[in-house]
Amino acid sequence: MDRPGQSPCSLREWLKFGTEYLQDREVADAGTDAWLLLEYVTNINRSYYFMHMQEKMNREEAKEYRELLKRRGEREPVQYITGEAWFYGRSFLVNPSVLIPRQDTEVLVEEVLKRAMPGMRVLDLCTGSGCILLTILKEASVSGVGSDISGDALQVAERNGKRLKVHAGWIESNLFEKIGGTFDLIVSNPPYIASAVIPELEPEVREHEPLLALDGHGDGLYFYRKIVEEAPAYLKAGGWLCLEIGWDQGEILRRLLQAAGFVSVEIVKDLSGLDRVALGRLPVSGEHKE
Repeated sequence: MDRPGQSPCSLREWLKFGTEYLQDREVADAGTDAWLLLEYVTNINRSYYFMHMQEKMNREEAKEYRELLKRRGEREPVQYITGEAWFYGRSFLVNPSVLIPRQDTEVLVEEVLKRAMPGMRVLDLCTGSGCILLTILKEASVSGVGSDISGDALQVAERNGKRLKVHAGWIESNLFEKIGGTFDLIVSNPPYIASAVIPELEPEVREHEPLLALDGHGDGLYFYRKIVEEAPAYLKAGGWLCLEIGWDQGEILRRLLQAAGFVSVEIVKDLSGLDRVALGRLPVSGEHKE
C-alpha cells in the first residue's frame, strides 16, 4: 500500500488517504469507515481531530492504520476489525462468531419494550451477541434468558452482559431444545435469508458474518415455522412472540401466526417503510382466537 505524501503524514492526510483508498475499492461509507479506523488506531475523537488535524501520526500508528485499511479494503466489516458495534446507544463486543447488530433490529426492541412489564420473563432465541436481550434488560425491569446453538456466540453474549453489568441466563440450545419453563415474552431474530440468496449478498456479509446465523434454508422461513409452532408451549397465557423478519416476509408471517392460534397479530414496519417485525399474542383462557 502506498503512503500519502511525505513521511511522517498528518492526521488529516491519513484520513484523506484512507477515504480515497476505500473508495477505490468500492467500500460503502468509505469516509465513515476510514474515520472509524483512524479513531480506533489513534484513540482520538472528532473534537481532538479538528483541533489537531495537522499533527503527525506516529510510525506505529501509521503502520497499524495501513494494515487495517487493507483489511477493510478486502471487505472485512469494520466492526469485526475494531471488535465493537453500536446498538441502541450502547457498545457491544462482536467477532465473526456473531452477526453485527443492525439499526433495523432496534425496531424489534422497541416493540418488545412496549409490551414489557415489571417482573416479566423474556426468552431471546438465537441471541448471538446478546444485544437484543441485554438492551431489553437494561431498558425494562424484567429478567431474561438468551439461547443460541453456537457456544462461541454465547461466549460473546456473556462477555457483553458482564461489560454492561447486566445479569442474564445463557443456554446453548437448538431453538427450544434445552429450554425449560415459560415466558411472558419470546423474542427472536433468527436466520431468515433464503439459501439461494446468500451468494448475492454483499461480501462483508456473505464472506465474513456467520452462515449459521444467516441461512434460513430453502425459502428463508424454516426457523419461523419451527418457532411459531413450538413457542405456545413456552409462552404464558397472554404472552407475546416477537420476531424480526425480512422485508418480504410480513404477510406469510401473519398467516403463520394466525394459523398457530396467535391473536393481536401485527406486522410493524421499519423507518424505511419495510416490514421488519411480526408480533402475536397467545390468547388467554376463553378468549376468542382470530
